[in-house]
Amino acid sequence: MAFHPHLTKLQPYPFEKLKRLFAGVTPNPAYSPISLGIGEPKHPTPAFIKQSLVDHLDGLASYPATSGSEALRQSISQWIARRYAIPAPNPATQILPVNGSREALFALAQTIINTNDSTAGAPLILCPNPFYQIYEGAAYLAGAEPYFANSDPARNFAPDYSSIPEEIWQRVQLLFVCSPGNPTGAVLTLEDWKELFDLSDRYGFVIAADECYSEIYFQEEAPLGSLQAAQQLGRTHFPRLITLSSLSKRSNVPGMRSGFVAGDAEIIKNFLLYRTYHGSAMSPVIQAASIDAWNDETHVEENRAKYVKKFAQITPLLEEVLDVKLPDAAFYLWAKVDHLNGISDTEFAKQLYEKYHVTVLPGSYLAREAHGINPGENRIRMALVAEVDECLEAAQRIVQFCKELSN
Repeated sequence: MAFHPHLTKLQPYPFEKLKRLFAGVTPNPAYSPISLGIGEPKHPTPAFIKQSLVDHLDGLASYPATSGSEALRQSISQWIARRYAIPAPNPATQILPVNGSREALFALAQTIINTNDSTAGAPLILCPNPFYQIYEGAAYLAGAEPYFANSDPARNFAPDYSSIPEEIWQRVQLLFVCSPGNPTGAVLTLEDWKELFDLSDRYGFVIAADECYSEIYFQEEAPLGSLQAAQQLGRTHFPRLITLSSLSKRSNVPGMRSGFVAGDAEIIKNFLLYRTYHGSAMSPVIQAASIDAWNDETHVEENRAKYVKKFAQITPLLEEVLDVKLPDAAFYLWAKVDHLNGISDTEFAKQLYEKYHVTVLPGSYLAREAHGINPGENRIRMALVAEVDECLEAAQRIVQFCKELSN
């Protein structure tokens, strides 16, 4: 049988690699299992969102429109205006509900990439490195190739765009950026956004800004968003810019699969056309609950306060034994481990799992070898998504493990 030729280019997902790493390993039965591996929110879903789902079950009797209801688009538009202190985007032309940002990230590439418009080789999708693996899969299955911009620790893990050659930029049709970043937690500055917008103007590529972690942050000021940066720089119609966000982390509803894309009206128009054929309409039940979620900030503030308290307790503990610091935002700690007698990230994860039954994700699984290095190598990602007591117990076990490695 013949299948899509680019399916063979897809690498196993990081958690599949982790499963292989742990194959044959029996964790210490003296400890209960604790996973800091998967970035799945574990704080309780707010009761009012659950109730909203129940209250709108009659929506199951109707086919939904791919564009979503006017009420949902209005609620998203107003949330953007409140959150980023900018004029509300046009809900009819600049907003489109999606079934979580993950599927939209993938589908956007299918809409943007033009395989007939590249004279120097296959079109490129530029990705940060380390990165969210959907970016890579989206590139291959859209008929493009991923090109990786390694993060620069000296620039707070912002991708290093200055080293990218002219001939590469000329082939870039889509650029993915994640701010706050996964796994680093880094937030792009206004200067970073100006650099990206200038490059987009020069070379004509679309910027897809993945902002699903925007509401979990540890500084007094909320992270700068791409639409906000565009507005501040006078790009009021958001040319070649699409922002993607989601309720999953903000409202602890990863199972609802509810988010949005917003920005350039021409891109939104063509993305809606693609999605109409793709069968990507959001259930009316989910739409109704999403309206209630976007309209409420109290539960978001309470959720953020939990993360602030959790990271304030756990980060200092881990700083004693790991090269790690409090991130700008998101719910990950991105720690360097090779100072512990030269241990690799994979061996660290494997031994920690075996001796203390704690799961962390090797950083090399979240990156690719590019330009001579793997920028995730010798780092680990810890997702502090569980309640504080469980995360604290995991941190204490990690501290003990690191002390053993240092002896």
